[in-house]
Amino acid sequence: ARDWSSDVCSSDLDERDVMLDYSINQLKHCKNSDELIIATTNLERDDVIEQHCKNLHVDVFRGDEKDVLSRHYLCAKQYSLTHIIRIPSDKPLIDPQIVDMIIKFFISNEFDYVANFGVTEKDGVLKLHSTYPSGTEVEMFSFEALEYAWKNAKTDDEREHVTPYIYLNLGKFKIKILDQTKNLSHLRWSLDYENDVILIRELIKKIHDRPILMEKDRKSTRLNSSHVLI
Repeated sequence: ARDWSSDVCSSDLDERDVMLDYSINQLKHCKNSDELIIATTNLERDDVIEQHCKNLHVDVFRGDEKDVLSRHYLCAKQYSLTHIIRIPSDKPLIDPQIVDMIIKFFISNEFDYVANFGVTEKDGVLKLHSTYPSGTEVEMFSFEALEYAWKNAKTDDEREHVTPYIYLNLGKFKIKILDQTKNLSHLRWSLDYENDVILIRELIKKIHDRPILMEKDRKSTRLNSSHVLI
């Protein structure tokens, strides 16, 4: 079986080239993943991302800017992937141990979709549930589940955010959400606000070992717990 860790990027590379490098360097420490592919848009402005990844000897796939579901599906089809691990580009400190844990659980069980966060919908409003720090979310799904979603997802949100059709259709897919004993969801390792670039750089300066791991280095994440998740 071939797995795919994807960092879905957009926009031109400036401050974020370093953030993309952080994601790639973290994911290269995964022991259970076979392949790393950056899935970016086919817009001219993202030519720089493709060249940057080629310079790093990392595979790149390019697809539709807004229909990210199709981008994932066509990428998976082109590379003959049987399982997909999706890592969005706002997670420069994604923890490879968490990724490996998700992969091991997925391969050892019979689920269509496994993640370390859950999303529920009530009155048209989506709510995220997680016991992991923001920025360490991982989701893994089979090619068959991705293909079914690609064929049947209709709304703009379903096409743009890739997996809502899967995790909101509990009757159509076998889904497992993994929680940890200690709730660390108040911590943030994600790249959502302008100040996050500074905070993430401070974390990286403070933590010298690589890769940066939640279990070992989470005390340092207090630097980045100032924002309230809504």
